Amino acid sequence: MKQSLQLRIGQQLTMTPQLQQAIRLLQLSTLELQLEIQQALESNPMLEELENESYQDEESTEESERVFERGNSESERESEPSETATESVGNNESELELDLKEGTIPDDLPVDSAWEDLYDLSNSGTTNSDFDGKEYEGGSGTGESLQEQLLWQLRLTHFSPIDAVIATAIVDAINEDGYLSCDLEEIQDTVAELNVGLDEIEAVLHQVQNFDPPGIGARDVRECLRLQLRALAVDTPWKKEAYTLVSDHLSLLARHDFTQLARRMKLTEESLREVVQLIQSLNPHPGTQMVNTDPQYIAPDVIVTRTRGGWKVELSNDSIPRLRVNPLYASLVRRADNSPDNTYLRNHLQEARWFIKSLQSRNETLLKVATAIVERQRAFLELGDEAMRPLVLHDISEALEMHESTVSRVTTQKYMNTPRGIYELKYFFSSHLNTSSGEECSSTAIRAFIRRLVSEEKPGKPHSDHKITELLSERGIQVARRTVAKYRESMAIPPSNERKRLA
Repeated sequence: MKQSLQLRIGQQLTMTPQLQQAIRLLQLSTLELQLEIQQALESNPMLEELENESYQDEESTEESERVFERGNSESERESEPSETATESVGNNESELELDLKEGTIPDDLPVDSAWEDLYDLSNSGTTNSDFDGKEYEGGSGTGESLQEQLLWQLRLTHFSPIDAVIATAIVDAINEDGYLSCDLEEIQDTVAELNVGLDEIEAVLHQVQNFDPPGIGARDVRECLRLQLRALAVDTPWKKEAYTLVSDHLSLLARHDFTQLARRMKLTEESLREVVQLIQSLNPHPGTQMVNTDPQYIAPDVIVTRTRGGWKVELSNDSIPRLRVNPLYASLVRRADNSPDNTYLRNHLQEARWFIKSLQSRNETLLKVATAIVERQRAFLELGDEAMRPLVLHDISEALEMHESTVSRVTTQKYMNTPRGIYELKYFFSSHLNTSSGEECSSTAIRAFIRRLVSEEKPGKPHSDHKITELLSERGIQVARRTVAKYRESMAIPPSNERKRLA
């Protein structure tokens, strides 16, 4: 075969580093973005963060919000789509121009502050020691776990050395719900070197069950509720009847067979209601009161407020990075200079420009998507979940001429603060079902209807899934019974036999 050279023309999609960075920043949450910005500030000397005062001065001449008015058509609005809040974020091309006329910094700077003015020695977050010699992080809000709390109470209780070892083994066998997760025989095997019997282990268990919270160390729900009833004051109304019900008739209470309960306990309906309310005030999972869980903080990316004529959509100040290129370092970059120092500065200058441009693109995309969502979900903002309209990613991508993957990235882990609460942008997207009038109803609206029907039902005669299906059909919503059951389970609503209560 003869070799030859040929020239062919073709198109190929290439993921440039700039595009990869923009896509990565687009899918970050606000907290993750702040961490990314902090890392960029530490690694790139060309980047600097603006102070609040200077940032407000720079953005005073630019639009930072978009107002949508309700009029004869949905397309009416006060501001053009090109006027976005992100136009005031960071630096545009004119802001990236190098100011070569910057003044020089004097060699000696006056110092008029003391060390204590800059560093708070009493609350600096350094490692301190308490009276037990344990180190802790200053300002930390982390609490103790359930086992640590129980071991602390164990050390305050008078135990013999052998009983202390048994009690420690019992505490280690208590799970997060507060129940003993193994049999006494297993605990006996754990402390086999002590050569103790089951009677002694059970006696130590009774002492551990006196610890806080009440009901801890129980072997089943019946024992847990009985321990909590014993811990109540002697003069607590209906305490004796509640103890009898838990001891002898707990299975009837679980089946909500109140007629059989009233007959066996020889109580009137009103008296039985008081007894059941006392039992329902107990906690079947006492260990959850002391489970140490770190709080999860949500920083909204978009803020939606009601105005006189419509809804105003703007980016949160926390989601708008206040960055710019350091003019002093940028002025040190010299053209036609290939020295290592100049190359280092020039590369970081270009990276800073890419980073700021990617942030600006992220905020523009986020505001456009949030704006499109608010335009289509005005009824939800005004009336609630029952007025939610069906919406899918394709609707937003088609309206904004974006790819669905872009809309998916920008709505993941992004939150909108509305007068009705804080919602993830994904919450406004839902499938739809057809109605008898030929219109479409959102699955979120159907869940809201089911939730309202359950809240309005009679306690003694709750609606079955078939009855809820008929009530929805009367509203023109055609939905199958199994769909109602699926939506009910997704909202953690128990079936009708478990929702039955005394009237």
